[in-house]
Amino acid sequence: MTGEQRMLAACRRERVDATPVWFMRQAGRCLAGYRELRDRYDILTMTRTPELCAQVTLMPVDVLGVDAAVLYADIMLPLYGMGVPFSIDPGVGPIVHEPVRDEQAIDGLRVVDAEDATPELFEAIRLVRQELAGRAAVIGFAGAPYTVASYLVEGRPSKDHARSKALMYGRPDLWHRLMATLAEVTSRYLRAQVDAGVQVVQLFDSWMGDLGRREYAEHVLPYSRRIFEGLAGAGVPRIHFGTGTVGLLEQMASAGCDLVSVDWRVPLDEAWHRIGTSLGIQGNLDPAVMLAPMEVVEREAGRILDAAGGRPGHVFNLGHGVLPDTPSDNLAALVELVHAATARGGRAAAAMAPAGQA
Repeated sequence: MTGEQRMLAACRRERVDATPVWFMRQAGRCLAGYRELRDRYDILTMTRTPELCAQVTLMPVDVLGVDAAVLYADIMLPLYGMGVPFSIDPGVGPIVHEPVRDEQAIDGLRVVDAEDATPELFEAIRLVRQELAGRAAVIGFAGAPYTVASYLVEGRPSKDHARSKALMYGRPDLWHRLMATLAEVTSRYLRAQVDAGVQVVQLFDSWMGDLGRREYAEHVLPYSRRIFEGLAGAGVPRIHFGTGTVGLLEQMASAGCDLVSVDWRVPLDEAWHRIGTSLGIQGNLDPAVMLAPMEVVEREAGRILDAAGGRPGHVFNLGHGVLPDTPSDNLAALVELVHAATARGGRAAAAMAPAGQA
């Protein structure tokens, strides 16, 4: 199988020749080639220049041997079309220069065609698909409404998201208007990525773990579900990602995704039991493990593969993004290790296809 075939088959819970591997933030500071480009260009320039975006997106496939290329972009890009000025400040992260905190600001958010807002991104997708020629699958993504709303309301990264929650609790009418707008923008954005050529989509809800089950069910889940339902006929696997979600796994799984991405705070087999084997699962190595000696990486990766048990539908990944100081050689070695350990004749030999599949 090619990397593309392996990744897409696993996402559909079909039998594979080995477990596919990719890493969130794999196109980043752990790669020497990326660091050289960052010395010359800022992040937003790179994401909005199709040739540079494609170059960085492709790097991990060539350097690490991963089975999927995740688009080099940022969850804040849809804000361009919404008319919200922002920047990504080194050492800080996304900064929204005019935070959205009242009725006037929410009503002023624009909903436009994604192709008009970020045309460069879709050109980059076409370039990546052409260059890969089937070697690896192309993953597109977007920030989920709750996570993007947190940045819009807070104006910058926050540990407690107090302003966002205050709006959610204190003015639920405004909150739902904001979330409905973001759900519509995100749906258009992801559908345009599919039309441009992405083969898998991932919805990042990085901050959903802040919420209790009742709050998540009432104020967030309906909008994530709306996005996934809007992609149901697109023909691409849909991954739902969050962190700190031990208490929300069943609700995440009910959003309409095909795979749930879990972090390292819950054992993979326990998480899979809770979400149900009708869904695939992605994860879930602690990113910090990659800074340890390779014998430790091998041991911890082996535990995850044992928990997966060779069942179809597992995509090996970290529980969150690659840490900046991660040695790229360790990542490449991990890809090789997972492929070798799960090749037919190893753990994967015990895999059984779902009912109705050969």
